[in-house]
Amino acid sequence: MPLLLAGALRSPFKRPSATAEFPRTRLVLRGLRVDLARLAAYERVCGFPTGEDALPVTYPHVLGFPLAMSLMSGPDFPLPLLGLVHTSIEITRYRELTATGEYELSVHVDGLAPHRRGTEASVVTELRVGEDVVWESVSTYLARHRTEAGGQEPGQERARETREPLPGLDEWRLAGDVGRRYAAASGDRNPIHLYPLTARLFGFRRAIAHGMWTAARCLAAHGTPQAALVRAEFRAPVLLPGTVTYAANGERFELCGGDGRVHVSGGVYPLT
Repeated sequence: MPLLLAGALRSPFKRPSATAEFPRTRLVLRGLRVDLARLAAYERVCGFPTGEDALPVTYPHVLGFPLAMSLMSGPDFPLPLLGLVHTSIEITRYRELTATGEYELSVHVDGLAPHRRGTEASVVTELRVGEDVVWESVSTYLARHRTEAGGQEPGQERARETREPLPGLDEWRLAGDVGRRYAAASGDRNPIHLYPLTARLFGFRRAIAHGMWTAARCLAAHGTPQAALVRAEFRAPVLLPGTVTYAANGERFELCGGDGRVHVSGGVYPLT
């Protein structure tokens, strides 16, 4: 929360641009061990099995979140933290990870890129055992602002919209406290996820689910091989409380609203 407040206070003074300088610092946490009680709370709220000596495929993102926040809330990060939108994540897990292991965690900003709606930053998180990278992710965060030349062509989004819908497999009724439960387990206490009142301050009618919770919930239902590439795009907010449909076919999965709107789309691809 202190990092979120610091970033929010600095936000009005940021001038986002894809050509801006960004911090080259790599933050490293050595000798990392997982808090098993907190992990169990995360597994329960996301739907992963509990009591196993294994880390869910999305959990290293939670471990790296404080370091990522430290970078993105700093004075040398060019995008305003206030209003920054997590648009996608790509995870590569090279082997199954134990919950009782010891790891080295690092986070760095990989670069900025133009987007038709503003500027995107790529944030890389890596988990190591010794010298070996055993898990890594690239998250993209969008700062919306006026731009004359976008980096992503509108046709790309239309191509995704016209794909055949996936068959619905389950309907999930989401309680109004999902955001608060996930915040307690993950440490991500962005006010847009907590209460209707705090969400309204940022233009939402109700609290919205964390994007990483929606991805984790889908992956808990879908399952992930020990070595896999996982992609998820956060395409529309999920209002809380609400009802969504989990859909999947083969490698692909989606989370859809009652009106057919796709909130999350992604895929799980085994590494060979």
